[in-house]
Amino acid sequence: MASTSRKQRFHGRVEGHEQSCTHPGCAEPGEFRAPGEIRPGFDGPGEWRWLCLDHVREFNARYNWFDVMTADEISAAQTPYGGWDRETRAFASNGADRPPRWADFADPLDAIGARFRASRQEERKDGRPLSESDRRNLRILGLGVDVDRRALRTRYAELLRRYHPDRNGGDRGHEKALSQVIEAYTALKSRPAFA
Repeated sequence: MASTSRKQRFHGRVEGHEQSCTHPGCAEPGEFRAPGEIRPGFDGPGEWRWLCLDHVREFNARYNWFDVMTADEISAAQTPYGGWDRETRAFASNGADRPPRWADFADPLDAIGARFRASRQEERKDGRPLSESDRRNLRILGLGVDVDRRALRTRYAELLRRYHPDRNGGDRGHEKALSQVIEAYTALKSRPAFA
């Protein structure tokens, strides 16, 4: 029970670490990780030292992140957008949903908004709702979302002539496309958006 309350009480404690505190002359177990002399960077993850609770508190009290930076680097890090000018692994994707390039935006909230604006479906100008099946049927007919009933009928007649075997010298190679066009038009012509 005592180890459970100790674990919950101090954030960052590494339970079961066998190394002793690296502070000179301390025999306590080193349960807290602190940055060493070598910082993480291009050459690797950096160096860590293990400290006991008292020494990690002392380390945190005098730790200065800006200590090894130049004046220009400190100024860049202290801007309101410091760190947002480069992509990090946290925002990387494996090809699924590509996020926007953070470097293209001055404000990080603009970048986040652009990602969700791009995924939002296009709406009709007249405000009439379209279901996902309506959108799929419009794609089959090769039409945009703002099409009216007359344009829908015109496109249907055009595709009917293109795919019908009587217009293709008896070639039945377009039967599947023809049946998809007929189904799409039949479903769309009765929808309220095209009334």
